[in-house]
Amino acid sequence: MSFIRTGATEALTRWREALVGGVLVIWGLYWVLDGLGAFVWLGVILALIGATLVWSGVQRARFRTGSDGLGMVEVDERQVTYLAPVGGGFMSLDTLLRIEIARDRIDRPLWRFIGPEDTLSIPAAATGSRALFDVLTALDGARIETAIRALGTPPDTPVTIWSKSKTPAGARLTPPPQSPKR
Repeated sequence: MSFIRTGATEALTRWREALVGGVLVIWGLYWVLDGLGAFVWLGVILALIGATLVWSGVQRARFRTGSDGLGMVEVDERQVTYLAPVGGGFMSLDTLLRIEIARDRIDRPLWRFIGPEDTLSIPAAATGSRALFDVLTALDGARIETAIRALGTPPDTPVTIWSKSKTPAGARLTPPPQSPKR
């Protein structure tokens, strides 16, 4: 039997990373202000680590997903897998061309992973869909803030969160400078 309401437990679980970061910041600042010698520097490091955890925790907590949606999401070795009775599938991040958030038939947010030959549609409320946050952070140029807003209020038209650039990784956009001829 728990003495904490279910809603409070869910909120604490959702914001736990930010809360731990806040405790580390306070602890670090205490050592900075009241410590001696090496404890001052340890306090600075601890406060910086805590600040990083607060920032990351707030981003994750704002990344709204539910658990009442159809199916289950798994992310393993650069592959997103959606297991569902109907419409499941998988998409490799290496072949991914674009990620969008759209609205499904009942006005709920829906992820679309678009590849060269097929599209994987995943309800934002599917079990395990929080792992998609880690997918976004692994992709260069992903617009996480846009994804957070689109998940909170599903858009009327699909919103592109990430798109593969036309230029291959490591390629130069401009030709190298030419050395002057003698």
